[in-house]
Amino acid sequence: MLIRTATAEDWPAIEPVFRTVVGAGETYAYPDDLTSEAARDLWLEEPPGWALVAVDDEGLLGTAKAGPNRPGRGAHVGTASFMVAPEASGRGVGRALGEAVLARLAAEGYRAVQFNAVVETNVRAVSLWRSLGFTVVGTVPEAFASRTHGLVGLHVMHRPL
Repeated sequence: MLIRTATAEDWPAIEPVFRTVVGAGETYAYPDDLTSEAARDLWLEEPPGWALVAVDDEGLLGTAKAGPNRPGRGAHVGTASFMVAPEASGRGVGRALGEAVLARLAAEGYRAVQFNAVVETNVRAVSLWRSLGFTVVGTVPEAFASRTHGLVGLHVMHRPL
């Protein structure tokens, strides 16, 4: 597996993963009806944000995006989002992307990472982030409308760098 910076040329491979993950209705609050251009603009952020892809000989395994959590006086805390292709699930792609994002944010001088909206029923993600040193600093009750579980909480997770 190779993890590298994503480019605009990666969008055709990222978009089906984006559509599948968002369309499942379990982890992201993005609207289902985003145009390709709007979805691309959300995921392939302009600097200081950036995106990564995890690829192998068979194609795209997953993707992540990261950058400052807030502008100005909050820009020393990073944030990130992750998507793994369903066919790559269980192969360590999320962990590899998580480790790569944490390393790059630390190298760029961020002091901490804050995830603003980890769906509490996404137990695999919550477990992964805990194993990488994140703690749940709070949960916003019923802040996410899960397609399967109804209204569930969103964890705010934090990790110093």
